[in-house]
Amino acid sequence: MHISEDIRGNALVISPVGRLDSNTAITLEAVLPARVQANAATIIDLAEVAYVSSAGLRVLLKGAKTAKSSGHRLVLSGLSESVQEVFDISGFSTIFQIEADVEAALSSIS
Repeated sequence: MHISEDIRGNALVISPVGRLDSNTAITLEAVLPARVQANAATIIDLAEVAYVSSAGLRVLLKGAKTAKSSGHRLVLSGLSESVQEVFDISGFSTIFQIEADVEAALSSIS
């Protein structure tokens, strides 16, 4: 998994590429808590993520908890149909703010 980071407006945009599963979730887990604590708003752009497993959901949930405890915002964007389905089935759609794309996520936090 490759992860890029970019500051857009008043938010950090984290863009993972590849699968977010038990083999790769550790890569995102290594950076997410610190980035969420350091930035008032973080957007995780999942547009290039084709699959999210329970391990990936756990890492994202950990990021959401970090954001909540630090008074910061975490927004997800760009979920494919199959990834959105995983979020819907697991109930995670109700936990996260999910926007169609990065631009919509940026608009929602400004």
